[in-house]
Amino acid sequence: IGTVKPFVNFNAKHDAEILHKAMKGLGTNEDTIIMLLTARSNDQRQQIKAAYKKAYGKDLVSALKSELGGLLESLIVALMTPPTLYDASQLHKALKGAGTDDDVLIEILASRTSEEIEDIIKVYKKEFSGKLEKDICGDTSGHYQKLLVILLFSVWAGESLIVQVCDLPLQDLFAAGEGKFGTNEETFVTILGNRSAEHLREVFDAYKKLSGSDIEDSIEGETTGNLENLLVTTKNGRAGTDDDTLMRIMVSRSEVDMLDIRASFKKTYGVSLYSTIQVLSYCNLLSVSEGYTQT
Repeated sequence: IGTVKPFVNFNAKHDAEILHKAMKGLGTNEDTIIMLLTARSNDQRQQIKAAYKKAYGKDLVSALKSELGGLLESLIVALMTPPTLYDASQLHKALKGAGTDDDVLIEILASRTSEEIEDIIKVYKKEFSGKLEKDICGDTSGHYQKLLVILLFSVWAGESLIVQVCDLPLQDLFAAGEGKFGTNEETFVTILGNRSAEHLREVFDAYKKLSGSDIEDSIEGETTGNLENLLVTTKNGRAGTDDDTLMRIMVSRSEVDMLDIRASFKKTYGVSLYSTIQVLSYCNLLSVSEGYTQT
């Protein structure tokens, strides 16, 4: 369940007027911009964007970028971007920048539904004139690459691929990890990469009953690096550890499962996500102010 829902008394033209006034004259009313846009769903933001263009002949995103800066600008631009385009852009940036941002690949490909990934592949090709699978293969290798591609291939194959591997006995998964000396990473990749989220939950529960331990214990103990991160993420998601990751997760999951993320965060770390973000924001302000003092 998401924390951002469509605004009940929504009026795109009225919201466009409020944003225009917030950016008009000397200074910018950033609080108004933040409060309005974070209280609207992404679909409603797209309607506001169209109403703004019709009323003032300007692109709303360009207008916002000219008035804002830093992390706030990045956040607002992200909020104004359609979800599928946002994911596709993040993947392209992760693959085409200096090096490969594996955290972004893992986070997005391991947490989106089959339908969402299928749309991402289409938008990626349209916007960046390339194939997502080809770009991923060009930047990754080994079993890590294979699992990433399986996450994409499962979309194209549909439910038939999932059905084919659902018949594999659970003992195969146990034997691939704690049940033997060494690790059969191929089995981990095949079994975990080709199951729906619902079926994975059943597999993980049954694995615990069979082996007496959680599956992530086997994954973390028997695999390393990006493959370990990707396998663990297919099971229980990933928490943000920097501004870019935090922003990406908050924006992309706000209408999907942010309440679940908040509950999981509280259960894992013993503190609320809200209070943690407040502390991090305060620390960032202190570091900025200290920087000004020293210069």
